[in-house]
Amino acid sequence: MNTFQKKHLLSPADSRSARPSAFLLLFHSADARFVLSPLQLPQRLAVGGTGRVMSVPCTDTDPAQLRSAREDIKELLNKTFCHPILVRLGWHDAGTYNKNIEEWPKCGGANGSLRFEIELKHAANAGLVNALKLIQPIKDKYPNITYADLFQLASATAIEEAGGPQIPMKYGRLDVSGPEQCPEEGRLPDAGPRSPADHLRDTFYRMGLNDKEIVALSGAHTLGRSRPDRSGWGKPETKYTKDGPGAPGGQSWTVQWLKFDNSYFKEIKERKDEDLLVLPTDAALFEDPNFKVYATKYAEDQDAFFKDYAEAHAKLSNLGAKFDPPEGISIADDSKPVTAAATAEPFVAAKYSYGKRELSETMKAKIRAEYEGFGGSPDKPLNSNYFLNIMILIAGLAFVTSLIVN
Repeated sequence: MNTFQKKHLLSPADSRSARPSAFLLLFHSADARFVLSPLQLPQRLAVGGTGRVMSVPCTDTDPAQLRSAREDIKELLNKTFCHPILVRLGWHDAGTYNKNIEEWPKCGGANGSLRFEIELKHAANAGLVNALKLIQPIKDKYPNITYADLFQLASATAIEEAGGPQIPMKYGRLDVSGPEQCPEEGRLPDAGPRSPADHLRDTFYRMGLNDKEIVALSGAHTLGRSRPDRSGWGKPETKYTKDGPGAPGGQSWTVQWLKFDNSYFKEIKERKDEDLLVLPTDAALFEDPNFKVYATKYAEDQDAFFKDYAEAHAKLSNLGAKFDPPEGISIADDSKPVTAAATAEPFVAAKYSYGKRELSETMKAKIRAEYEGFGGSPDKPLNSNYFLNIMILIAGLAFVTSLIVN
């Protein structure tokens, strides 16, 4: 390693030695096959003397490229099992938001600042250089997508591909242009504070989130595992992680730790399995009376959890973001499951008529029986208008009857 690299690049130790955050632990389980040193990052991510990532900032997001990038992210997820760390990447970029600061980008939030060395070196972001490495080829392939959008697209797609709810995302976020615009360290939550419930509220209230959203977002702990050699939390290995998928080891919060469901709340509520991780901030969800209302609800009703989670995730992903156009860009329609209502053909009356004059044999038989009583058939119409004569006779009888009655 040369002097320049020693001075400006993160070392593997830098990514492990600092105190972890609750967000760090939440998704700190990328496949070890993809745990890379910053020296392995592409040249476009090399850090110069100013601490600036050597990439041209992008200010326009192309909807067509977003759709294609989403498919590439799905392929990446299927190959690497990196759902947890991609979710964490989006959360950490957005989770620095401070609602009390109006000026952009000083307020922090989803603005792509996490791509810079100065922010990657924050204690809470240990290991996220690996997530950046995973998605950088996608960024290179689709240059008209901002980092801010790509981080959030990867995060939402990871949730959905793991079996989670469809998240009502929008895109068009602008990127910050340099490391001087990165937020100061200390805005993300810790994993083991002295007063977990108070700490969660202090951190998430600063972002503008409420108790329901705090609990719903905590439910994403259903994904991922914690490794003690990286974060200081969890067991080196359990019966649920010893065989992977991906690199074996670590301790998960749930049995199926790459499946998004409400099992996190069930496991935290029961706390019967010693092989499953429970952090102080996890336990607080059932110890704090206000949090417990939502945690209990989500443990019993996965649909309710999915609904609230999708709304909270979308809100988090928009925090501090500056959109162009201001209303954002939606690519949701073409990713939603196809429904009968969406594919139903418009009603066309002609499709429900016979289109031919010829009657069925059954109908002919019925009519023939009636016609033959008057000497005709459907194959050979009557020569005289016999039915007209009958109608005149009936009308005449009705008229005579009415005169008699009156």
